[in-house]
Amino acid sequence: MANPASYRPRTGEIPTNPGVYRFRDPHGRVIYVGKAKSLRSRLNSYFANPAGLLPKTYAMVHAASSVEWTVVGSELESLQLEYTWIKEFKPRFNVVFRDDKTYPYLAVTMGEKYPRVQVMRGDKKKGTRYFGPYTAGAIRETMDTLLRVFPVRSCSAGVFKRAQASGRPCLLGYIDKCAAPCVGRISPEDHRALAEDFCAFMGGEAKRFIAKLEKRMAEAVAELDYEHAARIRDDITALRKVFERNAVVLAEDTDADIFALHEDELEAAVQVFHVRGGRIRGQRGWVVEKVEDSTTPDLVEHLLQQVYGGDGDSHGRLPREVLVPVEPSNTGELAEWLAGIRGAKVDIRVPQRGDKAALMSTVRENAEHALKLHKTRRAGDLTVRSQALQELQEALDLPVPLLRIECFDVSHVQGTNVVASMVVVEDGLPKKSDYRKFSVTGAAAADDTAAMHDVLTRRFRHYLQDKSAQVDESALNPEPLTAEPLSPEPLGPEPPGTEPTTAPAPAPAPAPEGTVLDSTTPAPRAKFAYPPNLVVVDGGKPQVNAAARALADLGIDDVYVVGLAKRLEEVWLPDSDFPVILPRTSQGLYLLQRIRDEAHRFAITFHRQKRGKAMTVSALDGVPGLGASKRKALLAHFGSVKGVKAATAEELSQAKGIGPALAGAIVTHFSAEGPTAATVPAINMTTGEIIET
Repeated sequence: MANPASYRPRTGEIPTNPGVYRFRDPHGRVIYVGKAKSLRSRLNSYFANPAGLLPKTYAMVHAASSVEWTVVGSELESLQLEYTWIKEFKPRFNVVFRDDKTYPYLAVTMGEKYPRVQVMRGDKKKGTRYFGPYTAGAIRETMDTLLRVFPVRSCSAGVFKRAQASGRPCLLGYIDKCAAPCVGRISPEDHRALAEDFCAFMGGEAKRFIAKLEKRMAEAVAELDYEHAARIRDDITALRKVFERNAVVLAEDTDADIFALHEDELEAAVQVFHVRGGRIRGQRGWVVEKVEDSTTPDLVEHLLQQVYGGDGDSHGRLPREVLVPVEPSNTGELAEWLAGIRGAKVDIRVPQRGDKAALMSTVRENAEHALKLHKTRRAGDLTVRSQALQELQEALDLPVPLLRIECFDVSHVQGTNVVASMVVVEDGLPKKSDYRKFSVTGAAAADDTAAMHDVLTRRFRHYLQDKSAQVDESALNPEPLTAEPLSPEPLGPEPPGTEPTTAPAPAPAPAPEGTVLDSTTPAPRAKFAYPPNLVVVDGGKPQVNAAARALADLGIDDVYVVGLAKRLEEVWLPDSDFPVILPRTSQGLYLLQRIRDEAHRFAITFHRQKRGKAMTVSALDGVPGLGASKRKALLAHFGSVKGVKAATAEELSQAKGIGPALAGAIVTHFSAEGPTAATVPAINMTTGEIIET
């Protein structure tokens, strides 16, 4: 643990302006983000008397090795920047509300060309409207009823494409529960309008649609079209059934989110009722571990930041009123920030009496039950994880706690398409955002030990590069910098990209301690180079020694290596003639087995993807500049690869998308192959099927 005095900035260096500060650990990872009206007063409170800090704050300042800050122009800007950095870095000592994903949501994928209605659980996706959550039975009934009136597409992408190809809709299209955009029964614009009406009804505008249908039914009766009127009557009955399912709890013009929480010394549970049009349209819950010394107003502030700062209100829109159990300390700035998101005024207040206060009491009871249920479910899991990590540390005689474990596995078929995987476990739980996959080529693909040495070298070379960059940056910038106040527009984190198959480039080094960052400097990304305490390899003594040799070649001596052999599930240590045998009922052994199996699953999945791409080969694959769509166009125009090879440059130019330059490249490519190349067909290497002749 670091001594806070070793990185304490001089008091005169810290500005008295409002701003946002970050504590970093020795590896450069952000472990805490906070904001302050006066940076000097707040930061000095951490260093004046560290021994007198509360336990969690004491642990944070001793886990850190540097602190840096950013000056902003106002408290509102500090609120925006604090939220942005918490969302990007996910600091371990900040409050993070874990969404309760037990209940499903009714989702409409408005980001697609043909929006789809479906039941979804888990993380929210951009461009999708969510309604709920509901119980599993209620959401299916609601969706089935509404598709009668709003026949929006509900099929999967595969079913949709097959219907397009065959020209026939699925069963829902035949029974009038889908408008069948797949076969052109409705235009994309009209189908989107239908999806918008679906969302409007779920968002609280049910009366408008019911009144509209009643008017149409009256018109049909006046025209003596009783059959059409009867169908509209059934639609009205269906809408009323959904509409009346939620009881009226407040005035019909009330749109509000009502939050309540129940907390103890370690955790807090939050519940919210989404009230739209005076009716409860949904319920949602979170549980938070109080890893920082937060008061109830602080918890409420962080809660509103995370609920409304990401993808907006999960129930469709941010309401006019946000009712909370206690007012946050910066109610004015928070209300102004939410008003900017909503585009209209937002009231944050505490209900004192009447129906809203009574409903708040009901929400509080739900929060109390949610915390009890959470503790009941988590008690066993938390105990088992702690026991597994402790048993493993004692069995391997390691001097450090196993906060982060990385496991590596190599996968191939007889030396072809060699790949490797890296899975990560932190505090006994998988951290899938840090998983990585590697392609192994050249001499490294000769055998498993060479591949393991190559992968470990690539992974930890990045760690060393990052450490070197930190040292160089500190040497180049010994003095604090100055900065202009931050722009009012909040900074947004870059969206995560697709994980590379090789070790990614080094992340930017953190600023030296006491640095005031310029407002134009983007916050660095989370680091792939953060080192583990323990490396686990899938294999026995040869694989373990190869991994240890890779770390030794790089000069790394603070990362421990073990291997788990499949045959007898024995644990191997580097340069040891005998394995460590853990009891068959050991929780530490179960943990190693789960990590090893997850690494194997991840490696096999990547290997199958890579092998599948290599299975199908074609004589046209090697032509530079010739993509998949142009290959299809050539085969459609000439009928076969043989016809393409026999064509002249002028004839090739007549195919769709083939210009003179590309036609010349195709002729040159096949001329270089020689006369025997035309006799080789393209085949599927798995089935032996000839796919091009």
